[in-house]
Amino acid sequence: MAKEHSFDISAKIDIQNFKNAINMVDREVANRYDFKGTTYEVSFKEKEKLLVLIASSDNKIDALKDIVVAKFLKQGLSSKVLEELRVEDSSGNNRKMTFKVVDYIESKEAKKITAEIKKMKLKVNAQIEGDAIRVKGAKLDDLQKVMQEIRSGEWEAPLVFENMR
Repeated sequence: MAKEHSFDISAKIDIQNFKNAINMVDREVANRYDFKGTTYEVSFKEKEKLLVLIASSDNKIDALKDIVVAKFLKQGLSSKVLEELRVEDSSGNNRKMTFKVVDYIESKEAKKITAEIKKMKLKVNAQIEGDAIRVKGAKLDDLQKVMQEIRSGEWEAPLVFENMR
């Protein structure tokens, strides 16, 4: 009897890397010439899973967003971790940009991923288990083909492949 192998597809983020990226943003912006003498704020509300950026103008808030995305990529996080909710005026003539931190796969997208795996016609089984998708199969090569195919697709969630057994 062949041993069955498996792996999970999820959208979990490493919260420590996330916080490190935010700290790096703070340090870089404090040293940038174009932000000298202007107000800015980068705050992460962990319980609500929100990231709030505040800057003095639309140009500055866009530059702040670009810095955040660059630092996330440097820490190995996807830019899809952030979903922009709104941009609004804030007190003191500032602009405020609010992002939702995405660390889950929506059920609709999970169904699309499992359908994509079934279309591959490999001897693997994909099941949605809570906020992850478990893919099982007898051959490691088949599982690796599934990983490669899913990675190459365009998905809304920042997919992570873990627990390869």
